[in-house]
Amino acid sequence: MIARPAELADKVVMVSGGSRGVGAAVVREAAAAGARVAFTGRDAATGEALRSELADNGAQALFVRADVADPTQATGSVDEVVAAFGRVDCLCNAAGLTSRGTLTETTPELFDEHIAINLRAPFFTMAAAVRDMRARRAPGTVVNIISMSAHGGQPYLAPYVAAKAGLIGLTKNAAHAHRFDRIRINGLNIGWTETEGEALVQKRFHDAPDDWAERAGAGLPAGRLASTADAAAAVVFLLSDRSGVVTGSVIDWDQQVCGAYD
Repeated sequence: MIARPAELADKVVMVSGGSRGVGAAVVREAAAAGARVAFTGRDAATGEALRSELADNGAQALFVRADVADPTQATGSVDEVVAAFGRVDCLCNAAGLTSRGTLTETTPELFDEHIAINLRAPFFTMAAAVRDMRARRAPGTVVNIISMSAHGGQPYLAPYVAAKAGLIGLTKNAAHAHRFDRIRINGLNIGWTETEGEALVQKRFHDAPDDWAERAGAGLPAGRLASTADAAAAVVFLLSDRSGVVTGSVIDWDQQVCGAYD
């Protein structure tokens, strides 16, 4: 495991949707920063493979198989982490759905799927974690993974944008409500990031070639798409004491400047 400053030493970090993509990168980064890590995912094989990798590198890790689109499983996953590790100090909500749909073509079923995963899941996972923090009268931190598309997004992301924009409001509301509990809640609007899931979406919905990521990155200021490791470093900073007193902030984390035009 690569050495990192022990920013999260003695902390219990939970990552919802942590078995792959940005969530898995956060799990690895948090473990490298000294945390005991717990994470959820729907696929048992993927989750156990990551747990085994972390254990081989000396980290204490727990995988909880859960579909957080189900509120009972979302809250239950937090209960399982508390039962195993005694508490949740830090939570990252990283589970997400990016399937396509326009305003006029989105079905009620697709809309509900986006709300369930991209908004309802973080709502109830966060609620359960905050209840644990308050019961212990302990400070805590939460980071919600949101999206630059929440500012408006592409026409084919209508239900996704609706849910992620709602998550911005939820993040600020919860941060305000629990500021005197010393529970800091922030969000990260990540830009276009190269993940396994994004590769599948690009090929399924946009008939993208195998080198789609290289082609997309060539037209960006950094000459590449963002990486999951980039996002994970920002999340760990916000979860840790290094981010100080900040709460209720939703940070545009991208190489493009929102609202700026040539």
